[in-house]
Amino acid sequence: MGVGWGVAVVVVLAAALSGCSTLSERRDQVRGAVTAFERALADGEFERACAELAPGTAEELEQSVRRPCGKALREESLPPGGAVRLVDVYSNQARAVLTKDTLFLSRFSEGWKVVAAGCRPRSDMPYQCRIKGG
Repeated sequence: MGVGWGVAVVVVLAAALSGCSTLSERRDQVRGAVTAFERALADGEFERACAELAPGTAEELEQSVRRPCGKALREESLPPGGAVRLVDVYSNQARAVLTKDTLFLSRFSEGWKVVAAGCRPRSDMPYQCRIKGG
């Protein structure tokens, strides 16, 4: 065990730490997207909330009720989700568990977007979501 081994350990440790900061940054970005979505809903700014939705999710919402996204989102009457309690990030996918809701997000070139909202866990089954992409 010479100097080469010590350098290898330092390189591996530095790589691991930089990976953690990247994960931490992604969690913060997800929290920011969730907060922007929730704040827009709370303010009644449904067009602004629609801008936080993934394109496929906004399209599915519009098609399901045959109304523009903002009007469709208003009609969904999602209750406030509350504070973010937990954020899990898996590559380009994330789950944000709020006090009263769970949101799922994906990372796009313009940032993290909500792909499902109004989600409730079901035992031994996937989440049931009121708003979701197709």
